[in-house]
Amino acid sequence: MPDLATKSKNWLTLSISLVLIVALAAGAYLWHSRASAAKLTNKDPVVLADFTNTTSDSVFDDALKRALAIQLEQSPLLNVISDERVGGVLKLMNRSGNERLSPDIAREVCLRSNSKAYLTGSIAHIGSHYSIGLKAVNCQNGDALASTEAEAENRDAVLRALGEAGGRLREKLGESISSVQKNNKPLDQVTTSSLEALKSFSQGLRAQYASDYDAAFRFYRRAVELDPNFARAYAALGTYYLTHNQASLSAANYKKAFDLRDRVTERERFYIEAGYYQNVTGELERARQVYLQWVQSYPSDDIPQGNLGVIDSSLGRFEASLAATLKAQEIVPDSSIGYGNLIEGYLALNRFDDASAAYKQAVNRNLDSPFLRLTRYLLAFLQSDSAAMQDQFNWAAGKEFVEDMFLSAQADTEAFYGHLAKSRDLSQRAADSALRAGSRETAAMWTITQALREAELGNEARARQSAAAALALTPGRDVELLAALVYSRVADAAPAQKIIDKLDRDHPVDTLIQSYWLPALRASLELHHGKPTLAIDLLQSASLYELGTPAQFQYGTLYPVYLRGLAYLKAGQGPQAVAEFRKILKHRGVVLNFCTYPLAYVGLARAYALSSDKPRARGAYQAFLALWKNADPNIRIFQEADFESSNLH
Repeated sequence: MPDLATKSKNWLTLSISLVLIVALAAGAYLWHSRASAAKLTNKDPVVLADFTNTTSDSVFDDALKRALAIQLEQSPLLNVISDERVGGVLKLMNRSGNERLSPDIAREVCLRSNSKAYLTGSIAHIGSHYSIGLKAVNCQNGDALASTEAEAENRDAVLRALGEAGGRLREKLGESISSVQKNNKPLDQVTTSSLEALKSFSQGLRAQYASDYDAAFRFYRRAVELDPNFARAYAALGTYYLTHNQASLSAANYKKAFDLRDRVTERERFYIEAGYYQNVTGELERARQVYLQWVQSYPSDDIPQGNLGVIDSSLGRFEASLAATLKAQEIVPDSSIGYGNLIEGYLALNRFDDASAAYKQAVNRNLDSPFLRLTRYLLAFLQSDSAAMQDQFNWAAGKEFVEDMFLSAQADTEAFYGHLAKSRDLSQRAADSALRAGSRETAAMWTITQALREAELGNEARARQSAAAALALTPGRDVELLAALVYSRVADAAPAQKIIDKLDRDHPVDTLIQSYWLPALRASLELHHGKPTLAIDLLQSASLYELGTPAQFQYGTLYPVYLRGLAYLKAGQGPQAVAEFRKILKHRGVVLNFCTYPLAYVGLARAYALSSDKPRARGAYQAFLALWKNADPNIRIFQEADFESSNLH
């Protein structure tokens, strides 16, 4: 039996052991807690601050932040919030949308956007070398979650060193080594090896998300001048030209990006391929599949959801379009483009009160852009709010690359009410404005759109003249397409058929050219050839997408529906014609301020008269004449409708 001293010694040993065990357990728990705290998931938004640059080389100011963003965006784990969302939060803070994010401002943006962390970076010049530091900070308590450093032996090695540091930071934030290795292309291979080009591209994005699109364009153009192999910058130029009605230049830049897509990240590959199929080959269903793959791979990205909404709208699937647009807005709630798309979505479904509420929300969030203003103009038109329309029109006056859009929109409005002389003048002013800004293709689009108005309202000589003027400015794809429509509507078969054959040959897989425009163009020619039954048969292939909103217009013209109604009239089938013209009138928020809407009343009146339904015919004529109560008296369709109404006994 042990003595008391032995017992005491054993108890002391046991006590020390227990203390050590407890200490080790506590240490292990503390280490586990801190390690767990450092873990991020793709449901944890992250804000990227601007780099602290203590070198004398200003190129690092923007280039390194963009490079790090591209590196981190390769990760399926990290959810770096977009510059657009950051810009929206900054505006809510009453700051400029393109203000640089110091660590303090980044933390406030992080808190306001309900993000988990913000990332800071720094670069310093040490002798001939460069020291790079990265740190992730919990924006709730300011604790560091992870940090890493790297050294570059010279300026040319900075991007490579930054990429390596970014990979290590991803690991420390919880991404598996295998995932980092799989999704970690070197920065100088997936972006550009030119720091100057990367800086210019970054400045372009900063300007774009501050709604300074012209400055953004200049930066993007400079980026590809500095590096002719900068794929992502070409794609940005493609988007810019697309939104400025320059389809040919847009397609050329998207194609260049597509050809260079082996030099991009997986995320950017989705962007470039989808944009190419959507805007160059016109394969909308194929583009849609790429966007769906993008959503599956990066569910926190708003761009694929937003563009799914655009594609579904183009195809006339308005409920699906609105659903996708709402998902995009949920991801990035402070986007002026997102709100513009949302307003358009509500308009297409005739939900005008919801559109008004959406615009008020955008204003309350301090959002502004030409696109948002244009949707407000169209909403005001549908609500007969001439004061609000004038406000938007006045805002656009004198703004390069902006006022021309509003001048053309107002030209549509004047033609809608039969004010053809005013429409003609506004259209010329729109074209002149575009030419002053250096955009011949945009000027041609405004000119050919006026030619189409002239054709539909019965001024065939003016229509031919304007079509020739538009083609002389530039024979771009969309200009040629609308010229074919003008020629087919004024029975100039030879030039129309020549363009139709070219469109068919050059765009064999374009969804809307093959299944919307070519059936409409061919049917229009057959109407003038006195073959309405053949026209009806040709338009059958357009029935799937006939409600869509093709990229050539801000609105849906419903041309296949309109031409089918005219064909039924010529074929003596009144009830069938009634159904087509009523379809146009039912989709008020799709047709917007295009002239096929008031002309549908004339078609409807004639269809009712053909069906011996004189009361309804009289009502349709009266509806048209009420819209055109102050119309130019010499317009042929106006004179015909007035005469037919007076003689309806």
